[in-house]
Amino acid sequence: MWTGIIGNFIFNVKKIDGKIQFFFKFFKSVTNLSNICKIVAEVPYICYNARMSQYSFEYPWVILFIIPIIYCIYRCKEPMNQRFFVHLHLLNPSKYSWLKHSILLVTLFVLLLIALASPLHYDADAQYNRQGRDIVLAIDASGSMNSSGFIKEGEHLDFLEDEQNPQRLTRFEVTKLIAKEFILGRQHDNVGVVLYGDYAFIASPITYEKEIVADMLSYLTQGMAGQNTAIGEAIAIGARAFAFSHAKSRVMILLSDGEHNSGSISPKDAIEIAKKERIKIYTIGIGNEGEADSALLEQIAKESGGEFYYATSSKALQEVYEKIDELEISKIKSSQLFGVEYFYQIPLFIAALIVLFFTYQRLKS
Repeated sequence: MWTGIIGNFIFNVKKIDGKIQFFFKFFKSVTNLSNICKIVAEVPYICYNARMSQYSFEYPWVILFIIPIIYCIYRCKEPMNQRFFVHLHLLNPSKYSWLKHSILLVTLFVLLLIALASPLHYDADAQYNRQGRDIVLAIDASGSMNSSGFIKEGEHLDFLEDEQNPQRLTRFEVTKLIAKEFILGRQHDNVGVVLYGDYAFIASPITYEKEIVADMLSYLTQGMAGQNTAIGEAIAIGARAFAFSHAKSRVMILLSDGEHNSGSISPKDAIEIAKKERIKIYTIGIGNEGEADSALLEQIAKESGGEFYYATSSKALQEVYEKIDELEISKIKSSQLFGVEYFYQIPLFIAALIVLFFTYQRLKS
């Protein structure tokens, strides 16, 4: 009686869910010895990483069928024809206890429901971006960026704890360290870097691989693009870095400690290029008051829809990047999962062992 009810239920659930071929895949998997070993080997891995990983079900509503199944096992009395499986009578309890039989039967169908719900592991930090921002950092590497003393006495920055004498670090070295912290904090965004001096070049294209971009910063040196300050070319080349960008929000963070005095593109023309490409520019002037061209940087920010900041110390510069980080919050709203790995084979494999146990007990009797 119970086996007929159970068989009918499984058949209809499969039909509704469109998984008619589900068990064919299962039998194909369990007959492959390497697949069985892989399934068993994955069990401790899943348990160990459960705290750090994100698990879910593709069809979580299937789990709700557990309640009517348990109810039917104990309450449903109407016998049903055995139409869907061969030799279902082999599942009838014989010499083992009713309690043992009931527990195994409930466990069997809970496992089958879990398999139908399709348990999966997904990587929330997978390298696929949907509605994040594309950000380019344009960093000044001119001769004046070689000045030291940007870190004031008494300033404490977490990433400078290992430095013996942080006051000897140049503006360029401090800027790289703070920029690295900023890049690694933009979890859902794509980031690129432009370096400029006499001319500008793309040091790193816009990419989701922020760890690589952050590591690449350590290879950049002051003066490698010349000793002057081509702000116009920095903006123009930064705009070129967005050539293959499909992001709705494009942001450039331009940092400078001097005046525009080099390059073939004027800041005015560069601003028009940025506006045409819908790029918002945040500008940061650093150094002592009057060193950077505040008027020009403020104009660039205003015309592009960004903000202008001035930092006279490393602590102030870090606070500026934190403010920009707050203003440009990523809003990822995607229901699509990435880095998905399915584990329905595991409950199916355990369920198959229970079925084999039932069959063995019946044949033995």
